[in-house]
Amino acid sequence: MLLIVGTVRLPPENLKSAKSVMRAMIDASRAEAGCLEYVYAEDLFVPGLIHVKERWTDQTALDAHFASAHIKAWRATWEELGIGARNLKVYEVSESRAT
Repeated sequence: MLLIVGTVRLPPENLKSAKSVMRAMIDASRAEAGCLEYVYAEDLFVPGLIHVKERWTDQTALDAHFASAHIKAWRATWEELGIGARNLKVYEVSESRAT
């Protein structure tokens, strides 16, 4: 399994207009083969900071996701929305356990 964790930043005043674009991208991503989880969450204390968590079955599924039309459409909005700072890391996970 692949786990993607990180953050995306945008100007807080753009968050309202970004939500509809994010919703379309997230809904399409969740419907993809190999997507186990796809979540964006707004930070409670840092305006404009979005926490990202994705889980994918394998690299093939993730590669298909990156090549999808909805990801291309999402990326095309970054400049308009002021999305600049992205800090996302991919981790290979062999198993999970309760904390």
